[in-house]
Amino acid sequence: MNLPPPLTAPEQLAAALRDPGHAVLDPAGLCRTIGAPVAALQALQPCWDALPPDNHLRDGGRYRRRRHSCFVVDGDEVRLVPHRAHWQPIEYNALHGGLERWFEPIDPALGDAPAWSKLLRGLAAACTAAKGARRWFVEAHQFRIDTSDGIGRPTPEGAHRDGVDFVAVILVARVGIKGGETRVFEADGPRGIRFTLTEPWTTLMLDDERVLHETTPIQPIGDAGHRDTLVLTFRSGGFQGPPAQGG
Repeated sequence: MNLPPPLTAPEQLAAALRDPGHAVLDPAGLCRTIGAPVAALQALQPCWDALPPDNHLRDGGRYRRRRHSCFVVDGDEVRLVPHRAHWQPIEYNALHGGLERWFEPIDPALGDAPAWSKLLRGLAAACTAAKGARRWFVEAHQFRIDTSDGIGRPTPEGAHRDGVDFVAVILVARVGIKGGETRVFEADGPRGIRFTLTEPWTTLMLDDERVLHETTPIQPIGDAGHRDTLVLTFRSGGFQGPPAQGG
């Protein structure tokens, strides 16, 4: 049985990010937050149908496809930056930390869509409302987790933080699967919640300094299925990078 997520009204988003450090917007709430209709978001979904394989999975799996690009959001300005590797310290990602992972960039058909810039700008504004005005360094990850091998792992590293200020996990599609339960835990406390994202464009936002998150494995219902997500991370002060290169 899928547990429904506890929903937050858009006008309460900043307060929820401050305490308890997480919030879920339903699709209508996301659209109100970013100022775009759900049809404009749905028009982006085909961009998940041509993701190349993730060749960096240290567990030997073949269940993940992805693209990755980086942006800077400064007030109303959204700017694509030169393509760069995704890097996390091992303290935040025990499985893949310490590696420079290069992925194919996001297709221009997605990055140039008006709804894309509204999405980044609107969620960055929510981060600013929660933590104060600043320039946001945004990493955008398109994921498809499939069950062609019988099981897919959305977070093979387990419960984790990403080493950023805020994280947005946006469900784009869920096709022919079971499982995929989202779990959010206090980083320094006993409390946690669990639920399943089922409706496209439902959005989980997290204060990455205060909570851990993970998603349980997925299995197919009948033929092979998949789960598509967009993960956006918002960090002030620069992008993460190996210590010798700075952020």
